[in-house]
Amino acid sequence: MRYEASQGIVYLHADESCLGNQFSDRATPGGAAGLIELFDRRSGWHRRDYYVSERDTTNNRMALRSATVGLDALTKPCRVAFYSDSNYLIRGAKDWIHNWAKRGWTRKSGSIENLELWIDLVRAWKRHVVEWRWVRGHAGDPKNEYVNHLAVEAARQQKHSRGLVESGFEGWLEEQRERGRYLEFIDLPPESEFRPDPAPPTPPR
Repeated sequence: MRYEASQGIVYLHADESCLGNQFSDRATPGGAAGLIELFDRRSGWHRRDYYVSERDTTNNRMALRSATVGLDALTKPCRVAFYSDSNYLIRGAKDWIHNWAKRGWTRKSGSIENLELWIDLVRAWKRHVVEWRWVRGHAGDPKNEYVNHLAVEAARQQKHSRGLVESGFEGWLEEQRERGRYLEFIDLPPESEFRPDPAPPTPPR
């Protein structure tokens, strides 16, 4: 499935999970996942999922991977409305990363946490025009809850989608509605205007 800018806005919902953070004496497996959507007025939604995992990781690492893997999966330049409940990812992409680049990819306090993953993100991002949109986690947004579900399952089972796969969102939503959840949710594109953030800085060599 190819997503192209001429077809409109790509909506990308991503989330991450890291299990066992409360323990200091064992590995903390993690997962990162996303739901990629494109809306066509005639045929409706076209959706794909993706997910990856790591055996011992952190929430911040997986937040960055959720973005990099998703943007890398878009095979043509796209306009992307990117949704995440990770303050670390959204604030970093909208603000911190540009300041780091001006300082030669350093922070005032020293080295940058997960620098290699930020650079991976910049390289995936540079082909696209992106608006980074923060959403509150576990606040009743079904798409945010769905990608959280994907990320947790990826962490638990240590599985990878190996690229984009057919989305299970609609089936998951139906199961949730049978339990009395999201009954008032209307599955249409958001009305908010697309306002892209500045392009990413040049990564260090």
